[in-house]
Amino acid sequence: MSVSVVVGAAIISDGRLLAAQRAEPPELAGGWEFPGGKVDPGESDEQALVRECQEELGVQVRLGDRVGGDWPLVLGGAVLRVWTASVVAGGEPKALEHLALRWLALDDLYDVDWLPGDLPVVEAIAPYLAR
Repeated sequence: MSVSVVVGAAIISDGRLLAAQRAEPPELAGGWEFPGGKVDPGESDEQALVRECQEELGVQVRLGDRVGGDWPLVLGGAVLRVWTASVVAGGEPKALEHLALRWLALDDLYDVDWLPGDLPVVEAIAPYLAR
């Protein structure tokens, strides 16, 4: 059985990280996450992440470094794969599928209630914000 893969974008701008508040499903609604989603059949992880950012945020992103390896997600037994990213077209990200978006500086990273699967990645992203 193949493991389900979810991809996430750590979108960084001016030393700040974009966090997205989930609208659904009910058990995850209100929690904060990295924008992204499931990889469709025939897509690479990177293609899926670029597509998801376009669908969810209305922006085109350029992917940078992969952050860590496979981060286990509690729900569904999937793994999360995260890349750093920057917006290259489309202007300011918009909450098209989320309740809200927030830009978080290094000192604000834990001001939102991160979903359990995303939380360990936040720590791994912190050094990128300090650059």
